[in-house]
Amino acid sequence: MRRITRIATVGLASAALALSATACGGKNSSDASSSSSASGDAKAASAAIAYDIGGRGDQSFNDAAYAGLQKAETDLKIKGAEAEPTDGEGEADKVQRLTELARKGNNPVIGVGFAYAPAIKKVAPKFPETTFGIIDDTSVTGPNIANLVFNEEQGSYLAGVAAAKVSKTGTVGFIGGVEVPLIKKFEAGFTQGVKDTNPNAKVLSAYLTQPPNFDGFSKPDLGKAAAQGQLSAGGADVVYAAAGLAGSGAIEAAHAAGKWAIGVDSDQYNQAGLSKYKDKILTSVTKDVSDSVYNLIKSVKDGKPENGEIRYGLDKDGVGLADSNPEYKKMADVIAAVEKAKADIIAKKITVKTAP
Repeated sequence: MRRITRIATVGLASAALALSATACGGKNSSDASSSSSASGDAKAASAAIAYDIGGRGDQSFNDAAYAGLQKAETDLKIKGAEAEPTDGEGEADKVQRLTELARKGNNPVIGVGFAYAPAIKKVAPKFPETTFGIIDDTSVTGPNIANLVFNEEQGSYLAGVAAAKVSKTGTVGFIGGVEVPLIKKFEAGFTQGVKDTNPNAKVLSAYLTQPPNFDGFSKPDLGKAAAQGQLSAGGADVVYAAAGLAGSGAIEAAHAAGKWAIGVDSDQYNQAGLSKYKDKILTSVTKDVSDSVYNLIKSVKDGKPENGEIRYGLDKDGVGLADSNPEYKKMADVIAAVEKAKADIIAKKITVKTAP
């Protein structure tokens, strides 16, 4: 399989091209790369991120990681490298990708997503002077491994509160990309938030694919079809999708139906690729993936590399609920309920479940 690595100096035009490629179902974003050669100047690239399924341009998880790399380039005056996934790739492809990034002198090397755990377990011991970061996984540990993890269930609880408050039908929907423990955390928190707010509410849950098929994170048509089913036959009037790039299809379906969508990972109201649907993006459950990437890069540059579990929750604003939509800002009762729930979680008055 072809591996794509590019120096991260692209501008907005290139990002738009990357989105166009992924939105059409393609993963090959080499057409959207900058004028820098893929081989690049190895010495100039000092930090690297290897993207998860969907790649850059997903308007969600991967783009949040890229924002952290961009910030590091600007603030810390470092150079960055990016490596894209390929369709249907296996563990050997990830091992090769991480190995090449490390060999080129990048430090840290960050795997965006739990799927990189087996590869990091193999590669990290071979490069003891390089820090390896992995987002959303704590199963792989080592002296040069930083586990960047989040309390997704807490942010999802707040989304459940908001969904229950705005729903007129009393039925809301959750769509998970792939049925894995990480995404079950999103479902658990959302469902608990809904039920704690309105015990009579109904939560429709659906998963797009089952492992080892991870298309549920990368194919918008799957998210669109699932959302259409929940909105029409199911009677839902709010849909929350934790499905990476596939979630954009759910947002599109909600917009077409004139119903509310809740975004995930990034503040999707402000994502350029979703601008035509933004008026129906009520809010988004945010994960501060950007800062986690930036903080790890800075720690390495400062000579004090982070390692072990680094957790981001509501108490550190590591997860949260976006309020960019002006319509959401007008909903005083919804905002009050969300803020109370947030305070109660931080104060440990509410314990949010991590499994349905």
